[in-house]
Amino acid sequence: MNSAYFLVGVDGGGTGCRVAVAAPDGARISEVPGGPANFATNPDATLRNILSALQAVASAAGLAEGWQKNCIAHLGLAGVMDASDATSVAAAMPFRDTAVTDDRITSLTGALKDEDGMLAAIGTGTIVASRSRDTVRYFGGWGHDLADQASGGWLGHNALRRTMLAQDGLVEHSDLTAALLAHFNDAPNEIVQFTKNAAPGDYASFAPMVVEAARQDDPNALTLMQWGAEYLNTCIGAVGLKDGEKLCLAGGVGPHYEPYIDAGFRKHIHPPAGSALDGALHLAQQHLQSMGEAS
Repeated sequence: MNSAYFLVGVDGGGTGCRVAVAAPDGARISEVPGGPANFATNPDATLRNILSALQAVASAAGLAEGWQKNCIAHLGLAGVMDASDATSVAAAMPFRDTAVTDDRITSLTGALKDEDGMLAAIGTGTIVASRSRDTVRYFGGWGHDLADQASGGWLGHNALRRTMLAQDGLVEHSDLTAALLAHFNDAPNEIVQFTKNAAPGDYASFAPMVVEAARQDDPNALTLMQWGAEYLNTCIGAVGLKDGEKLCLAGGVGPHYEPYIDAGFRKHIHPPAGSALDGALHLAQQHLQSMGEAS
């Protein structure tokens, strides 16, 4: 396949990454999934997984050797905290031109394109961001230990905490906490051992149990979903959405919060225009156009 340039977009998070290659006009050529790519959690594994996914996407698209030299790339990765992180990632990439950011701007760009509004992208971690005219505002983004409220990792972590409270007789057991305890062979010490090395993605593996249990009116699950929604409602209230501005709930967990969002905010909810991967490609395309070399 011949092209003056290729666009490459990367979306990386604690559960996995996605890599796509596109033509200069944005037409998607190929896309593949890859392993976890949270730079703060495991920098070395992040780079390995992205490079492996790049090999896979090139193979799937039938790209000739050396194709990376004509690539304009944008990588949006969870855990990129500062310019030093971005420089480290860019230095490991084989592209002609590489931009590296955290995944907040790629997620916001993918969801809203050029419109004003707000995004709550909730998967393993949580991204809450808004744009009004040229002003972008972010909430959180400080990593699993300090932030990521409402996320899959946060739900799973707090579900295990709730299970231990029930084990201590401080809250009532429910189907959710009983199921979580059974997952660990009804041995609380196995939960303790699990937490010693658990990453956000490990905790997030329990989030679907919480979401489904809440749908069945499980009291412990409902409490957790309501706690998560309380954080989201606070963020939305701090922005103050105007008439016509969209609120996008995205990610594997985000849309499940819709019933718990304040009624006054729910009228703003619209599906996102695209994903963080779409946003990464869009930003790469914008950069190519700014170079004046798109063809």
